[in-house]
Amino acid sequence: MRSLRKRLLLVASLVLAAFLGLGALGLDRAFRESAESALREGLREQVFALLGAADEDAQGRMRLPDNLPNPRFSAPDSGLYAMVVGERGDYRWNSFSMVGRPPLELRRMAPGKHVFERSKQGSEELEVFHFGLSWEGFEGRELEYTIVVAASTAGMMSQVEGFRARLFYWLGGGALLLLVTQVLVLRWGLGPLRRVAEDLRRVESGDIDQIYGHYPEELDGLVRNLNALILSGKAARDRYRNSLGDLAHSLKTPLALLQAAMDSGRERELRTAVADQIPRMDEIIQYQLRRAATSAAGERVAPVSVVGVIIRLRATLDKVYSGKQVGIETDLHENLRFLGDEADLLEILGNLMDNAYKYCGRRVRVRGVAEPSEEGRKRWLALWVEDDGPGIPRDQRAEVVSRGVRVDQHQPGQGIGLSVAREIVNLYGGAMEIGQSALGGASIRFTLPRS
Repeated sequence: MRSLRKRLLLVASLVLAAFLGLGALGLDRAFRESAESALREGLREQVFALLGAADEDAQGRMRLPDNLPNPRFSAPDSGLYAMVVGERGDYRWNSFSMVGRPPLELRRMAPGKHVFERSKQGSEELEVFHFGLSWEGFEGRELEYTIVVAASTAGMMSQVEGFRARLFYWLGGGALLLLVTQVLVLRWGLGPLRRVAEDLRRVESGDIDQIYGHYPEELDGLVRNLNALILSGKAARDRYRNSLGDLAHSLKTPLALLQAAMDSGRERELRTAVADQIPRMDEIIQYQLRRAATSAAGERVAPVSVVGVIIRLRATLDKVYSGKQVGIETDLHENLRFLGDEADLLEILGNLMDNAYKYCGRRVRVRGVAEPSEEGRKRWLALWVEDDGPGIPRDQRAEVVSRGVRVDQHQPGQGIGLSVAREIVNLYGGAMEIGQSALGGASIRFTLPRS
């Protein structure tokens, strides 16, 4: 079942059915027990009524009259019957309602004892109450009697069936009403999800550029991540489009030079142009490919160990600049993690650390801290790459991050390292600043998302 609404409705309906079913079963059982208790209490009261109507004969023995206060005892097959047996079987009395019926089953009881039981006479089910008592005659003898009172359960069962019908009617109606209410509640509760889906369709069709509006707090994270993914995809498309345009524009001049050399017909000039321009063209292509392939911010990737990346870069740069004997210091927590593509972190730190090695005197320092996170906001890590070189003049710091701008023209390079690093940092929503290091040279600080 792929529909979330159908899943919730099915589960809620099953829970509702189970709850109402158990509730109906409990109510039915409670009402039946209550009806049985009322029937038995009525039989007990009839025994006391018989005792109240009893007379004594000349010898002080208990005798019951033919006419009793309760008219049901006087009507044949009325559903209420009574029998008294005593004096060791010498006395037996039956109510007039038992005329034409077999006698009630007798269970002799000791004085003060009683018992209820269920019996069946033909098609009629009876609730029977046996009660034992002792009656003192004029001669002081204790005479034992057993009073048996029985009542048909038909009236009680009719009440129970009527209650069940009403219970089914009300619970069925209540269940139907609750189901309709559940459908409406689910429709209202899942409304924000439908709005998100509709907004995504509008984004796909180009009507809007991202998801707008207010959503419940449970969907805030989803909407933010979707917007980040949408903006990331748009940035990636723009990056590819710009990179292709930059690549075409950058290759115009080398191609024009090669065309001019070929048109001149001088083989030596052509060889020189090819030797000069092919490395330049390869450098342009590699740069544009790196820029176009830079991962978009917001992609869900495994956290990257910052320390591990720095160790790899340090091993490489120590070999490249082995003649300088650079001493590198690191101040990083071993559990510091970057939430993004490892290639992006390598590109950023590779460019910045390469510049630090290139321009330093003897010392390079890399520091990193995890900035305190606030609830509901993105978490960041801050990294510094510092050196003890000549530094970057304050009035040139804004220009040096532009592509192709170099402060020191004596060092080899194309002046694109800081530009590439800044573009990647900006892609992740971070920031990069150039300042003065305590070592005396440049200090470049940048922030990136962390795990």
